Amino acid sequence: MAEVTEQKLQRRALAHAATRTGILDAARRVAARGDARDLSLRHVAAEAGFAPAALYGYFANKDELLLALAADDLTNLARTMREAGAARSGEGRLAATAAAALALLRVSESLAAAPGALASTAGTSDAGRLFNGRLIAALKVLSDAAGNPANSRDGQCDGVLVAAAVVGLALFARSGRLEALGFSPDEILRRLDNRFAPKASS
Repeated sequence: MAEVTEQKLQRRALAHAATRTGILDAARRVAARGDARDLSLRHVAAEAGFAPAALYGYFANKDELLLALAADDLTNLARTMREAGAARSGEGRLAATAAAALALLRVSESLAAAPGALASTAGTSDAGRLFNGRLIAALKVLSDAAGNPANSRDGQCDGVLVAAAVVGLALFARSGRLEALGFSPDEILRRLDNRFAPKASS
């Protein structure tokens, strides 16, 4: 009897996870057609084939849904940066890692909209905590690429500083301001690498 109950619980958990994934996929499609900041549960529910009220069993509000999307994008960002950094060693590793981040940040609507959603949840929701955990993982990849493991306060601070530079660069690039100022992303990334990457010992 207990085995049957356990199997039912497992099936229910799998069905819940599959439905949640379907909702996130629908939200991603809706966000891709417009601005993620204007994402509405009603539009996502219609895209996913659900009644709007059904989404509340998975996400408390639009901001939690947006943070869940952004957390997924952070996982993809960390993986992409890790792969780009692994393909290079030594000089240029940080620039390659940051370039991979920049390419994704330039097109990620959910990550661009996440700060507004974080402000409204104030880090109290499961979605906010998940986002923070994934953000820390992405910061660690950048710190590692800079040859500065985030196992000290200074290393963590440098990781945040590098991430802030990459995010700022993405903001400039998304808005077209970087080119208007006469800079290319590659030029800025090379300088970032020169400033933060470890120097070869002589």
